[in-house]
Amino acid sequence: MASISPDTAASVGVGPAPAVKKPKLHGRAFYESIGSPKYIVAPMVDQSEFAWRMLSRSFFPESERSKILAYSPMFHARMFRESDVYRDEHFQPTRPGSDVPWLDGNPAFDRPFFVQFCANDPDHLLAAAKIVQPYCDAVDLNLGCPQNIAKKGRYGSFLQEDQELIFKLINTLHENLDIPVTAKIRILDTKEATLKYAQNVLRAGASILTVHGRRREQKGHLTGLADWEMIRYLRDNLPPDTVIFANGNILQHEDIQKCLEVTGADGVMSAEGNLSNPGIFAPPPPIGQEPRGYWRGKNGLEGWRVDEVYRRYLDIIYEHVRGVEPPKRRPLFVPGDDTEWLKEEIIIPGQGPNDVRPNKKRNDVRRENPEILTANYVGMQPHLFHLLRHMVSRHHDVRDALAKTRLGELDAYEAICRLVEKKVAEGLLEYERTDGKSIEQDMPAALAEGESEDDESSAQTVRECWRPWWVVQPIVRPLPKEALAKGSIQLSKKEKKRLAAEMADGEKEDVEKTIKKLKEENGVAAPALATTAVTEALDEQTNGQSSAVASG
Repeated sequence: MASISPDTAASVGVGPAPAVKKPKLHGRAFYESIGSPKYIVAPMVDQSEFAWRMLSRSFFPESERSKILAYSPMFHARMFRESDVYRDEHFQPTRPGSDVPWLDGNPAFDRPFFVQFCANDPDHLLAAAKIVQPYCDAVDLNLGCPQNIAKKGRYGSFLQEDQELIFKLINTLHENLDIPVTAKIRILDTKEATLKYAQNVLRAGASILTVHGRRREQKGHLTGLADWEMIRYLRDNLPPDTVIFANGNILQHEDIQKCLEVTGADGVMSAEGNLSNPGIFAPPPPIGQEPRGYWRGKNGLEGWRVDEVYRRYLDIIYEHVRGVEPPKRRPLFVPGDDTEWLKEEIIIPGQGPNDVRPNKKRNDVRRENPEILTANYVGMQPHLFHLLRHMVSRHHDVRDALAKTRLGELDAYEAICRLVEKKVAEGLLEYERTDGKSIEQDMPAALAEGESEDDESSAQTVRECWRPWWVVQPIVRPLPKEALAKGSIQLSKKEKKRLAAEMADGEKEDVEKTIKKLKEENGVAAPALATTAVTEALDEQTNGQSSAVASG
């Protein structure tokens, strides 16, 4: 991407902008102009970059890929405006010095496409938005990020108490951009407060409202379930032509239609579900028409194989990002194929017993090879760990090889792909040899006769989503009550002592006062847990955990 000064960035954008200026549409007219997409890849920090958006679209026929609307990762507006390095590493609509479309927002394959910013200053936001407006369909304001970094930086969901500033941010873009502005919010404590919030966002000029059906406090082990009924309330009480996207509780393809029916939303956004299965939006192939990379087993188990998805992802990096042809590979294995290749030893380049590679600081890498610090290379390792989460818990050699691979080492990623293919082939052969019994010990237990499902249990969801480790599948978070019971999080010693002393006195009122005090001290709006003290402890210990997806 061409480097430009902050002064010129706000007016000329990144490289020469297209000469043709389209009429600016608003609201439903705008939504219809981009094809009324129902499937939306969420904006995710460092995770919804170009290559991932392309992978998510690849599960549709080429003629139908515009059915998916995809967002950029969340960008920091001030940094995007002021830092050439930040811009060049995160946004690549054209090659340096060229006006030919390249990656982000390329009209040939990366549309519809929205760019999302976090901001707390209308001028910074407008300047950043003007840079990207030639290369996207709309600019989105992040009002949903719940992480501590957003609290420190005063953006995302930590602006929701300042409705006047939110209005100014959105209205500034609405009045000054050539393309629409949209916004993504979280729900508040009551339906009435959430409705007023949504009305303010729309009144400011937002063309589309995305609603994450969780409150700001619902993150990490406190994530819990999204409230679809709250989104339905907005649907029923906002003007009928309001375009609403629903976000939350999308773990598998079947959840999409359920969400549309319950919420009445126009489209469904997925973050974590999409990271675990980038093919989540596409319907499964018809029975009898499965490609090699789609597995169907017994008892209705089916899904895209991890080696198929890995290959697709690598091919996008090769073709679009590096600009080279992918290597020639054998067809993906299916039982009945020749198995001689399984005897081959797979060597991961740079990871032999005698390979010594000194660690390099980021600035040294930036000087030597700045290309590999761009978003599409940086995202590879975390994406593959997410895709292979269920596999690497079993096959530690794959886990270790991924962990040792460095930025931009496509030869190593290619070798790991072969290792993954080998593991999958061996798993499929064992499944066939045992007539499906090889996976039985891994299957979640069914409910015993007469046993009922706990309202605060994720067991039923785990059973519905479970697949063999060679199939992409969601990561089902335990609900807050389960996380506490399993010891994933614990009360601090101070809280244990405090509550134990009060309980020993048998003074229920004192316990309730303690709970109330903890809530007031920590600003915790607790989901259905035993005490707000528990909630406070959960929140304190889960901020910034790797399991959380920072999706605004």
